[in-house]
Amino acid sequence: MAETALAGDGRSPQGPFAIETDALTRKFSAQVAVDGIDLRVPRGSFYGFLGENGAGKSTTISMLTGVLAPSGGRMRVLGLLPGDELKRRIGVVPDGLLLFDRLTGSEQLVFVGRLFGLERAEAGRRADELLATMELAGEGRKLIADYSFGMRKKLALAAALIHGPELLFLDEPFEGVDAVAKASLTALLSDLVRRGRLTVFLTSHVLEVVERLCDQVGIIHRGRLVAQGSLHEVVQAVPGAQSLTDAFVKLVGEGRGQTRALSFLP
Repeated sequence: MAETALAGDGRSPQGPFAIETDALTRKFSAQVAVDGIDLRVPRGSFYGFLGENGAGKSTTISMLTGVLAPSGGRMRVLGLLPGDELKRRIGVVPDGLLLFDRLTGSEQLVFVGRLFGLERAEAGRRADELLATMELAGEGRKLIADYSFGMRKKLALAAALIHGPELLFLDEPFEGVDAVAKASLTALLSDLVRRGRLTVFLTSHVLEVVERLCDQVGIIHRGRLVAQGSLHEVVQAVPGAQSLTDAFVKLVGEGRGQTRALSFLP
């Protein structure tokens, strides 16, 4: 029987994986949202976690970040069980952005930095640096309520980075973001991973971005992990697939996407 992970700060030996789960499961009453998945996310990787809507991606992230308790299975994130120590070492950009509209961009970042224990001066210094890096240097004194959607995405990413996390969770970070903002965000993330500063766990429906950014991928379908490994390994393992998009459609499409004529149009 799978062992349910319990909250706490228990450490396990430092290993090659930033995330390691065994038979990780989450049920909501009779519905199984995540069904016994075995994730292996190497440290220092850019890991793309893919699946159609409702496949279990956000539920998985909620368990890995300690928001939801697993119904069963084991997990270690940075060698830790969910708890305060883990939360100090990860950054999270959720699908629904958690920003305070009546704060300025600079105030939001300083507030988050202070929550993570930074001195006010250091939080302010990091906030200024992050705003400049996100091309928001001239917007720091503007209320978040007046930010565009792309600006809000950049600010949310800055807030997730201000405390210097080792592992960053990004849940649909590029949805609704224009091409220019997307390019700057992907360049920043790629640079952080390339310099060995960060492991990134990304969910996205934009498969061409995943294919360009990620060196490791996992595909979840109806709560089950149906493929995992390097991007090359996953594509090569699917007969006839020439790209990640091909592999994804063949693994989870099951005949979907076939064109049907509409009776009311000529």
